This record gives sequence, C-alpha cells and structure tokens, in this order.
Amino acid sequence: MNERPLSALPSRLARAVAFASIVVAGLAGGTIGYALVDVQCTDNCGVASGVGMLIGSVCFAAGMSVVAVLGLRAMGEWRERT
Repeated sequence: MNERPLSALPSRLARAVAFASIVVAGLAGGTIGYALVDVQCTDNCGVASGVGMLIGSVCFAAGMSVVAVLGLRAMGEWRERT
C-alpha cells in the first residue's frame, strides 16, 4: 500500500488561487494608486501616476501575500489525513 507521508503542503489548486489573489490585489492596488495621484494632479503627471501605481501595487500585493500565506498554513493544519 502506497501511502503519502503527512504533509502540511496545500494542494496545487489552493496555491494557484492564492497566487491569483495576489495578482488581483496588485492590479487593484495599482489602479487605486494611479487614481489617487490622478485626482490630485493637474499638470503633466506621468511620473507621479506611475509611482503611485507602483507603490499601490506593491503594498496591496504584499498585504495579500501575508493573508494568502496565513490562509494556506491554516488550511494545511486543518486538513485531516485518513
């Protein structure tokens, strides 16, 4: 009988969903960062909007990555092996 050893590693689907959620959060953060700078700027704002987009993307993706890692760890600990 081939039994897999116990592992807290989440499934591939769970890891793919976590990765996709990080990408979506980064896109949302970039959009929000761009919009915040665009609303406040009146002249040529290309560089400022780009910086706002970059900072928003990085901050949102970093925050979502923390949430995703904690969720994956909790899921791995709660899974029962029979």
